[in-house]
Amino acid sequence: MKKKVLIIVENLPVPFDSRVWKEASSLHKSGYDVTVLCPRGRGYTQRHEVIDGIHIYRHPMPKEGNSPLRYLYEYGCALLWEFLYSWWIYLRRGFHVIQGCNPPDDIFLVALPFKLMGIKYIFDHHDANPELYFSKYGKKGVFYKAQLWLERLTYRFSDVVMSTNSSYRDLAVTRGGLAPEDVFIVRNGPDLKTFKAVLPKVALKHSKPYLIGYVGNMSIQEGLDILLDVAELIKKLGRRDIHFTCVGGGPALTGLRKMTKDRDLEDMVNFTGRVPDEELLAILSAADVCINPDKPCQMNDISTMIKIMEYMALAKPIVQFDLKEGRFSAGGASLYSDNHNQVSDFAAKILWLLDHPEERKRMGEFGRRRVAEELAWEYSVENLLSAYERVFSG
Repeated sequence: MKKKVLIIVENLPVPFDSRVWKEASSLHKSGYDVTVLCPRGRGYTQRHEVIDGIHIYRHPMPKEGNSPLRYLYEYGCALLWEFLYSWWIYLRRGFHVIQGCNPPDDIFLVALPFKLMGIKYIFDHHDANPELYFSKYGKKGVFYKAQLWLERLTYRFSDVVMSTNSSYRDLAVTRGGLAPEDVFIVRNGPDLKTFKAVLPKVALKHSKPYLIGYVGNMSIQEGLDILLDVAELIKKLGRRDIHFTCVGGGPALTGLRKMTKDRDLEDMVNFTGRVPDEELLAILSAADVCINPDKPCQMNDISTMIKIMEYMALAKPIVQFDLKEGRFSAGGASLYSDNHNQVSDFAAKILWLLDHPEERKRMGEFGRRRVAEELAWEYSVENLLSAYERVFSG
């Protein structure tokens, strides 16, 4: 009998969510019957389609939240649609395992009635939500405690947990109380078959000698306000030979564009919004240095950012703050800015790299080699399949 899997993700549509798509594709290639349930989004509005043998169902979704109450409404709507769609998928196609991909940590509620029928639940831990909430709002009130409660219940009802790094694995074992043999590290490395550098286009440098590249979600904990402070300082230092291009969408995008205009930085910084992969690769391939200004905080200290490995896959030197998992991923491919002297030291390290092309080349080559030999997605597939073998053997 063919093993059937339902993957539920709320954060992004699939296949735009690259981690979920890589997981689904790897499972399908290994003989699993895979169905994905995700939200609709820009460019992904079809209610149902089949891509490479994988069935994808997309439910309606309200506009992304930017406050605790708005998030509550967003998650409530998503939970309702996930519940309805999952039953429809079960009756139409069937499944033996549900894989819930956070955030948020409420997808286990969809799985609970199915668990009574013997369906297993795998928790795919993308974000540490209590730490994520605190990084955004700086409060440990009722909403923060709700995040801890939901996380605790998620762990409680999970048969297997897949963690993106060793820090998240430690959370599952210590805070979640899971047996170590039920927790698997499945890192989110780039797929080197598709994520490849292209010939740099000079036009993407905005008539400047140097381009600084950034890709990521536009939200509070990503430190884009720090990036603008860095750009403003560099401009005040008299450097007019540098341009910053930031790629990605998110709730803070409109505000960041306004801040850029208000601070007279439009000649130096642009925000593209969400773009196709081809355009993303073109921008990053043209960059001389790539940056990760994620704010130093507990959430970012224990989280692995896919953008770091993507920069490395393209042989780009990196500047980021000195955070545990960021340093583990990048190693010698990055310079690490002082977590306290944030703006001036970050700017100084960008300028130092731009003034030392030999070092940029050495760091880029180190990063590319590390991804090719250790961190690419192909090295995560074994643990992904081991997690599924574990849940099916239980």
